[in-house]
Amino acid sequence: MHLKKLSLFNYKNITEASFDFDAKINCFVGKNGIGKTNILDAIYHLSYGKSYFNPLAVQNIRHGEEFFVIDGVFEKEQRDEQIVCSLKKGQKKILKRNNKPYERFSDHIGFIPLVIISPSDQDLIIEGSETRRKFIDSVISQLDGSYLQQLIQYQKIVAQRNALLKYFAVNYTFDNDTLSIYNEQLHELGTTIFEKRKQFLDDFIPIFNKHHQAITNSAETVQIVYESQLFEKPLLELFDEFLSKDRALQYTSVGIHKDDLSFEIDAFPIKKFGSQGQQKSFLIALKLAQFEFIKKQSGVLPILLFDDIFDKLDETRVSKIVEMVNDETFGQLFISDTHPERTENIVKSTHQSYKLFNL
Repeated sequence: MHLKKLSLFNYKNITEASFDFDAKINCFVGKNGIGKTNILDAIYHLSYGKSYFNPLAVQNIRHGEEFFVIDGVFEKEQRDEQIVCSLKKGQKKILKRNNKPYERFSDHIGFIPLVIISPSDQDLIIEGSETRRKFIDSVISQLDGSYLQQLIQYQKIVAQRNALLKYFAVNYTFDNDTLSIYNEQLHELGTTIFEKRKQFLDDFIPIFNKHHQAITNSAETVQIVYESQLFEKPLLELFDEFLSKDRALQYTSVGIHKDDLSFEIDAFPIKKFGSQGQQKSFLIALKLAQFEFIKKQSGVLPILLFDDIFDKLDETRVSKIVEMVNDETFGQLFISDTHPERTENIVKSTHQSYKLFNL
């Protein structure tokens, strides 16, 4: 599978642009702020139906314009697949496959497997638990459509339970029977989601460790630890235990929406004790593991986006990553960099076909 053509209209800082891509490696080079990352984000948009960098869809429309259109033609299983994502101010975003609009964006997730590696992945380390949960959920959702629907349903019921807790507080009342209905539904959905996350991490962590050892020459010991309240007790028991706290806070304080991943180096938080280079190696290993996991589970080579990949990495780590890219296990690659010569030298060393786009 690969992206053959891409057309952009009024997307971020790009008025209009069209590209014909190489099936293997494509490089965007140019100064900072010129739009390299925006092109990668447009490709991401066609896979996930949203921007990787800006969750507010309307802010992806070029300043002063009324709409944006992203139009891509992919080759998948020997046939062309046209994916178009568009948004007009004041209207709902539209996602189409071969001119047929999706009723639910979630039905598209996983059709174009894609992994992005970007400096903004740093958020996975420095931000709160929600960012790390989104990472787990996005990987599982690309392979399991039922998981995404269960997650959406779980979040809806949490919102309903929170509204009920707020109603109790405002009206100085309480109805345990109504609350129990939400508790039962959340217990059933939450347990299923927890088990799927646990199984995913059991499969994923060994792949992550392999990639991290390859990038660092096994010089560092790192861990990913899954933290969930459901390891301690079933969700129904947790609801009973935290009932008075939930009523006081007026929201649901326990459940899989509180799960987290602990990223560690030598048994200490990498956020506090890892250098910039160590953190970046950790994140690249995380994303390469995501790539391999999706490839294994789906049987399709995901598209891989490298955004400013060589920032804050020493030459040894860069050469290790290039060695891995040189392996036939990778499909189509998109790379952005500020140094044309550096990029071309690295790409040439892979002995693969490539295109260089000077922006």
